[in-house]
Amino acid sequence: MIDLETPVAALLDSTHGKPKLLLVDDQPINIQMMYRCFAGKYQVFMATSGEQALSLCESNPPDLILLDVVMPGLDGFEVCKRLKADQNTQHIPVIFVTAHTDPTQETFGLSLGAVDFIAKPVNPDVVRARVKTHLTLKFQSDLLRKLVFLDGLTSAFNRRYFDQQICTEWARAARSNTPLSLILLDVDFFKRYNDSYGHQAGDDALRVVAGALKSCLRRPADLVARYGGEEFACILPETSYQDALAIADELEHHIRALAIPHKSSEVADVVTISLGLASRVGSSQSDVQDLIALADNLLYQAKHSGRGRVCSSVLAAAP
Repeated sequence: MIDLETPVAALLDSTHGKPKLLLVDDQPINIQMMYRCFAGKYQVFMATSGEQALSLCESNPPDLILLDVVMPGLDGFEVCKRLKADQNTQHIPVIFVTAHTDPTQETFGLSLGAVDFIAKPVNPDVVRARVKTHLTLKFQSDLLRKLVFLDGLTSAFNRRYFDQQICTEWARAARSNTPLSLILLDVDFFKRYNDSYGHQAGDDALRVVAGALKSCLRRPADLVARYGGEEFACILPETSYQDALAIADELEHHIRALAIPHKSSEVADVVTISLGLASRVGSSQSDVQDLIALADNLLYQAKHSGRGRVCSSVLAAAP
């Protein structure tokens, strides 16, 4: 059974990466005051206009937004409306911070999707308590959404989540012109493993392999998904070809070092994996399906050139 409390506590613990807050106010003095409330425990980002806030949310989505209502240009209500209309930002909780205490405005803001209203001047203890409460609720909600995307056998992400995330990460990489790497890997001679040791042992082996893969990917944005059967995928955002190759080599060595007996393998007397690594670097006229196809072809090469190895390449850049 998955404990919902532990992941939430971990996310709120600064040793697991500080939650990200975005402060939006056109008055620098207000931002400075709010910054003093949260600096140290949270990663604090600041914007002085609605346009700047939307840009920051697109490039580096925060975990929670403290948003002024009255601003020149895009006001807080319009910013909130646009955030909730975008599937990439609609789950970010928005707390309005305003000097106006008109119940009609508060009702309107909540109808747009805001989770709370805080009146200026703010009480630091109250605002910290409300932020912590809404972050906890947000992380619990995130976790519940992720449970839908977990593979029941291995607890890695499932194919549905992979399909969603690889498209999201491709779009982000194309937008920011950053690298994106994808590893497809396969447990060598897995059918023979099941024939030799039984399907229960095969399931146990897949669980161990999935756990080992996840332990090697240490950045929050990296993910492991069960791609199908004994095949897994690793998405590595903002990871160069050379760094991804180092990770792929580490994965291969780590699985081999587990020393899971495999008497029917032609590679070694232990379980091994074959890996195909494809990297998008720089601008490219290709699309995400080209990246997946390249990784799949490279995995095929690895399996047909002796298994227990990495084959890798870079997706052709735009001329």
